[in-house]
Amino acid sequence: MLKWALIFFVVSVVAGLLGFTGLSAASAGIAKILFFVAVAIFIIFLVLAFMAGSIAF
Repeated sequence: MLKWALIFFVVSVVAGLLGFTGLSAASAGIAKILFFVAVAIFIIFLVLAFMAGSIAF
């Protein structure tokens, strides 16, 4: 998911440099959403890993 966020970010930068501001804003918004979803999933898995580790002891 983080890979897709990076791809949309690069598309946004290239579109911005070429003057396609609407496309740039849209792809930047998608990249932002994907980034925060990836961070949220990472935090959920991190909490689950700590919970699973504490149960084993």
